[in-house]
Amino acid sequence: MTQLTEKKCRPCEGNVNPMTDDQIQMMLKEIPKWQCEYAAVDSIHRDFSFKNYYHTMSFVNAIAWIAHQENHHPDLEVGYNHCKVRYSTHAIGGLSENDFICAAKVDALLNEP
Repeated sequence: MTQLTEKKCRPCEGNVNPMTDDQIQMMLKEIPKWQCEYAAVDSIHRDFSFKNYYHTMSFVNAIAWIAHQENHHPDLEVGYNHCKVRYSTHAIGGLSENDFICAAKVDALLNEP
């Protein structure tokens, strides 16, 4: 578990700049299994695999609970035995600390660093 799991997301109404490439690379060290994408909007993502649909949906429901608690919501791609989780702070058109906080909390669901 990283220090990120101890933090809470802060409201973001678009009044801050997105993280720089250097800041993103530093933060990725806290969540090493996540990858950064530089597409139309910067995002981080990770693919998770599960034994079956029940385990996948249990994971998705746990992510929904985190999203509700943090008021920061991911994009999810869900299949029978996998889930791709993608975070981006749409209000700023890039990445914020909130994305990394939530990613760390998702990793913590599986007792992963």
